[in-house]
Amino acid sequence: MNRQIRVCGKVQGVFFRKSTQQKALELGLKGWVKNEPDGTVLVEIEGDLHSILAMQSWLRLGPPQAEVEELEIITGEERNYEDFLILQ
Repeated sequence: MNRQIRVCGKVQGVFFRKSTQQKALELGLKGWVKNEPDGTVLVEIEGDLHSILAMQSWLRLGPPQAEVEELEIITGEERNYEDFLILQ
């Protein structure tokens, strides 16, 4: 199962990518996270439904310094990622 999630709000410069990577690895998810030029954070995750739903719940809050306003969630095609990476 694959989800692409755009996280909107105060989500850059607050350790969002590193925290997202840690949570994804904890949940056994694969994929990546990166900052976007428009100030959002884009996350692509793959795994079982339970883990993806847990990650979506966590992304609604983010790390302590973040102020998440909205999640835009799209179901995508599985790409069979090997790990969870922070992209530049």
